[in-house]
Amino acid sequence: MIRVGIPQALLYYQYFPMWKAFFGTLGAEVVVSAPTNKTILNLGVSRAVADTCLPVKIFLGHVISLIQKCDCIFVPAVTSLGKKTYNCSKIIGLPNMTRALIPECPIIFDPEINLEKGRYYLYQNIYKLGRNFTSNPFKIKEAVEDAWKSNLAYQNKMSDKGITPLEAIDRACQGKQQSTFDSNPAPLLTVAVIGHPYVIYDDYLNHRMISRLQAMGAKILLPEMVPRSALDAAARRLVGEPHWSFEIDIIGAGEYYLENKVDGLINLSVFGCGPDSMMVSFVEHRAKELKIPFLHLSLDEHTSEGGLVTRLEAFLDMIKRRQRIWV
Repeated sequence: MIRVGIPQALLYYQYFPMWKAFFGTLGAEVVVSAPTNKTILNLGVSRAVADTCLPVKIFLGHVISLIQKCDCIFVPAVTSLGKKTYNCSKIIGLPNMTRALIPECPIIFDPEINLEKGRYYLYQNIYKLGRNFTSNPFKIKEAVEDAWKSNLAYQNKMSDKGITPLEAIDRACQGKQQSTFDSNPAPLLTVAVIGHPYVIYDDYLNHRMISRLQAMGAKILLPEMVPRSALDAAARRLVGEPHWSFEIDIIGAGEYYLENKVDGLINLSVFGCGPDSMMVSFVEHRAKELKIPFLHLSLDEHTSEGGLVTRLEAFLDMIKRRQRIWV
């Protein structure tokens, strides 16, 4: 049985159930790296150049941690997911970057996902990937169908039940039913958190920000808790036709929650991200128009836990004082 390694970083939070279903149907064993920790971060930092953004450094650390644990590693090059919309260059060039910086890495499976080139090109690449596991085209077709069904169920589960990607993955893999979002006693504030999934849901990178906000008495709303069609419509209302594949997670979610009058909005990003610096300005301007408190947090490997907690506490205190004034 071929062991396929999947790093628990970057696109993992959006597509892992789909990937797991695809490789599982083809008879492969899926090996997932451990959650991000200090060792993994240091491994990635040791290989990447200084200007590399933190999520990529973490991804490289996860790849290194999988060496000797699998026969190959799955690192797709996700170029475009829609007409004239593109991913960040770090996602597009991830397979080549990984090979260059980690020469001891096992075989990398790197199909290009580029809908700009048409569905036939996509099907060719998926079929080529499946041929590494079976020569039966019908088995590959079955794997694709299972993967797509798994992805739809994953997205619907998050939006219908109001849970995070990590909770949805845990429920699918371990049968867990209780959501941590349902266990908090009568939250006083409603705060929306927007940003890339690989920033919001990596507890080591963001110092457990979501659970900290919950402990401070806030109900947390996240992009995955809203149907993608609603987020896409909100993004188009604010900026028109999207250019980046991930605008929906930032501009779309920001506009959607601002329109629904949340008590506050937090944007979580990483230092040095060019696309984020442009997108966040749209959401921040909109928040000022609607007079809704907005906090932008930029993280890197030097961000202190104490400093982050202080800013969160001050932000929630400001919202509470504002509510008392309006009352």
